[in-house]
Amino acid sequence: MLCAGGATACESGSEPEGKKSAGASSSASANTPDGGPAPSETPKPDPERVPRTAAQARQLIEDVIVGPKQFGPEAVRATPYESDPARWTVLGENCAWQTEDLPDDVLATRTRYLEVPPADGKGSIRLSATVTVHRTTLDAAWEQARMLEEAVGCPEQTLRAGERLTGLTSMALARGEGANETSDDSLSESGECVSDTRGGPYPYSWYQSTFGPVVVSVSACGGEKRSAEEVGDITVEPLVRMMIEAEDKIAVPDGGDGDGGDGDGGDGDGGDGDGDGKAADPDGAAGRSPAAPGGQGGA
Repeated sequence: MLCAGGATACESGSEPEGKKSAGASSSASANTPDGGPAPSETPKPDPERVPRTAAQARQLIEDVIVGPKQFGPEAVRATPYESDPARWTVLGENCAWQTEDLPDDVLATRTRYLEVPPADGKGSIRLSATVTVHRTTLDAAWEQARMLEEAVGCPEQTLRAGERLTGLTSMALARGEGANETSDDSLSESGECVSDTRGGPYPYSWYQSTFGPVVVSVSACGGEKRSAEEVGDITVEPLVRMMIEAEDKIAVPDGGDGDGGDGDGGDGDGGDGDGDGKAADPDGAAGRSPAAPGGQGGA
């Protein structure tokens, strides 16, 4: 597993610096060879727009988090639909997920659970979307670093009794690397989800991205006859949508300078909104696996 972008910065003890997107000019005022304007610099958080309080963070999450429609016309709310905002999940030394109170570096978090019901002889797809707002950009980078190491230390993880993830592998991309043009740092994890009640193994995908102190993630656990490509593809638009919304709410206008400090959260309503990052799972893993009736996460 490679530690890129924010994770590398965490290990060195310094705050991550955004990389310019592919093709970006070294000077914002320079022109391209054909005489046109140079691409704008990488977006940065505006200290005056970044949330300072839990209330501001909750409002930003409400503006950013996605709902069923962003996952496609077949997606519906699962039960429960949202996680406890005062809790989130952590991976224990025994490779089992458990819920805990929010740590001091997290202002607010929320996870939504959704599902694509069985249809045309295929099983359901369980989905989740999470948004977490940390106090600082460095706190968010540390979260990325921790998540990177989980698949190495725990290639098999217990979501809760009878539900687990297996064969997990991870990859990290900084802004401008691969197809990552919308986040400071992007992580992906793939493997299989297995359940005593739903069966399996089925394809499993999880993606997490950051912008400043905001961390957004999505996950999908397939069902019978669901392909890995199908399970992975359904998470792409929701993840990108949340990242774009987060930048729109807290970035320096017109790509100006910023340092990811403090500021105000954006306005808007949640509804079936468009954003979520990392959050807790009622009974098990939060922001890591799709919703399961009667609990968070689950395969």
